[in-house]
Amino acid sequence: MKVLVSGASGFVGSALIPLLTNAGHQVVRLGRGGGDSDPAGGRTGGLSWDPAAARIDAAALEGFDGVVHLAGESIAARRWTTGQKRRIRDSRVAGTRLLCDTLTRLARPPRVLVCASAIGYYGSRGDATLTETSTAGDDFLGRTCREWEAATEPAGRKGIRVVNLRFGFILGSAGGGLKKMLPPFRLGLGGPLGDGRQWMSWVAIDDAAGAALFALTHEALRGPANVVAPNPVTNAEFTRVLGRVLSRPAFLPMPAFAARLAFGEMADALLLASQRVEPARLRATGYTWRHPDLEKSLRAMLGRG
Repeated sequence: MKVLVSGASGFVGSALIPLLTNAGHQVVRLGRGGGDSDPAGGRTGGLSWDPAAARIDAAALEGFDGVVHLAGESIAARRWTTGQKRRIRDSRVAGTRLLCDTLTRLARPPRVLVCASAIGYYGSRGDATLTETSTAGDDFLGRTCREWEAATEPAGRKGIRVVNLRFGFILGSAGGGLKKMLPPFRLGLGGPLGDGRQWMSWVAIDDAAGAALFALTHEALRGPANVVAPNPVTNAEFTRVLGRVLSRPAFLPMPAFAARLAFGEMADALLLASQRVEPARLRATGYTWRHPDLEKSLRAMLGRG
């Protein structure tokens, strides 16, 4: 397949590109200024677009068999001011709408569009088990994810197979939330957040990228798909396992009020929210997890086997 990938230099994109090329697919990157930046700060080449200015070269998008759309402003890079929330939403909703509207006008649209989303779609739901048929939350992330996925609907109406990957908490030593957690945990200063009873639906970076490749190539998968490991854990259990893997104590809690003081609204949405998510559609369509067990996954990625 000839595959167009946006967000190719991001956390998931960086893991996906080697999977695609090793599987024999031809990859072209879509990024601002002629391709996403590589880790050294240079350019990888590819096609250019500017979602903020609603600018994209439609003619250059002809001839692709599949598109993987991962681009979007980081939700955890900085405190959620009104302006930052607008950038988070617009980078996902407006960018996805621009891309999908363009794909529908092509003489030969791609057969499949795999678009990122997130389990933030569900909001905080306590101990309830959530599947792809569960309703959306009414907080900022829930509304954003709902609009994000709705922006792909024109592609679906055009006959493009659309898969909305609702990523969970992605674990990898090179990026994401785990990278930020490691320094205090390695110093023995880690611990549960709030009461620790909130559910964390995690997924190893290898499976986040693997699910994107699976969605691209498996015709039976369409619509929303939860990209999480089949074994969610509570925050308290996650803390205990990470401490054990690092051979460090992990009993210094961060009370909920302290998290809110430090991170504002982001604390409730990302740190204290409880989401017990099942990967029902990935399981039903035959995806095989590389890392279904939390401790084994952490040991593998942190070299603690």
